[in-house]
Amino acid sequence: MSELFVEILQTSSLGDRSYLAHDGRVAVVVDPQRDIDRVLALAGRLGVRVTHVVETHLHNDYVSGGLALARVTGASYLVNAADAVDFERVPVTDGLLVDVSPLMSLRVVATPGHTFHHLSYLLLGSDEPVGVFTGGSLLFGTTGRTDLLGSSHAASLAEHQHHSVRRLADLLPDGAHVWPTHGFGSFCSAGQTDATSSTIGRERTANPALRLEAPDFVASTLAGLDRYPAYYAHMGARNSAGADLIDLSPVRPADAAELATRIGAGEWVVDLRTRKAFAERHLAGTLSFGLDGALATWLGWMAPWGAPITLLGESAEQVAEAQRELARIGIDRPAAAALPDFSGPSASAFASLRTATWAGFAAVIEESDVILDIRLPNEWRVGHVAEAIHVPLPDLPSALGTLPPGTIWVHCASGYRAAAAASYLQRAGRSVVHIDDAFPHAAANGFAVVTSP
Repeated sequence: MSELFVEILQTSSLGDRSYLAHDGRVAVVVDPQRDIDRVLALAGRLGVRVTHVVETHLHNDYVSGGLALARVTGASYLVNAADAVDFERVPVTDGLLVDVSPLMSLRVVATPGHTFHHLSYLLLGSDEPVGVFTGGSLLFGTTGRTDLLGSSHAASLAEHQHHSVRRLADLLPDGAHVWPTHGFGSFCSAGQTDATSSTIGRERTANPALRLEAPDFVASTLAGLDRYPAYYAHMGARNSAGADLIDLSPVRPADAAELATRIGAGEWVVDLRTRKAFAERHLAGTLSFGLDGALATWLGWMAPWGAPITLLGESAEQVAEAQRELARIGIDRPAAAALPDFSGPSASAFASLRTATWAGFAAVIEESDVILDIRLPNEWRVGHVAEAIHVPLPDLPSALGTLPPGTIWVHCASGYRAAAAASYLQRAGRSVVHIDDAFPHAAANGFAVVTSP
């Protein structure tokens, strides 16, 4: 078999992967994220030249760096001929063979389902297929979701998805590698898996699209779909238009007076530290979205699109990391940033947040207390505390006025989202306790857990 190499560029915060495939001299990049400096650095370390950039589809969960990467490197930019875009690209169609080098080529395969014009790319060596870049089609143990273009298309796209996955399985040997873009926590995936690699042979035994007949696959896929981030509504248009080079220059600093003004106005002033550090001491009126979780997903989902966002960190590096995360979903320039002295003497400017475990809650619960579950609908249906109120985290701003009086004990699955919710409730003046604990511990401490249809 030809000596071809595939490098993974992981974006774990969004649950996505990009790929750089090369033969030691030239490279093709698949589904690059917006921050293409990572790709350029990798190509430089490997000593390879990027000659082709390919998109499996117009992405819904992030702003693509494909156009910018192609322009910087002079690479050919391959996009489905059927996609309506506002930029010059190499239009490709089903069956096209693209010669990348004498040792490496790509074959374009139409795999509609995640989108109408979705493509996969077979990576071919000199003698046989090495694997397939599947984008949002065949994922590890699942497939890409089919409702991102509207619920009215979900069923028909699921049928297409079933056919597309089977087509790939028919085209490739069992040993061929599967390289998906989604499926590592991305909301573009119809399900989730812990697998870190896979082959066609493994998917034959593990993937519902290859085990179920079309009607059963469609029914199970549609039944398992949950909500997806609101900012997805802006990604398709941005990618159709084509995104320019990312601007990661330092965010404008805000002084103490400006911070106070922004906080007083109820703006999204975001503390990037861990939730434990936030609970111990934070600037009153700020919100907890730590970099140790999916900051871009949850902040981008909750904050109104275009609202000014101010970043607070312990270091410039922390702010820069958050800025990069947000730019990936099209929040290009935060309004301001600051590095407050969180250990400073100005006690009046600081607050703390009460936290507890399920065991601690069980020991002190009062009749007037409110249990607020801010997980997503599918999580709630699988099991929730019988007395709990359910408001998914993205709905909290609009539901704030409907919450009953009393101390609110807020929880999620493990603690990250509950910290965001608790900080939002605290900013609104509610008495709140953050249950920073794993949800299974609720039942273990005597709380009745029930399911919903």
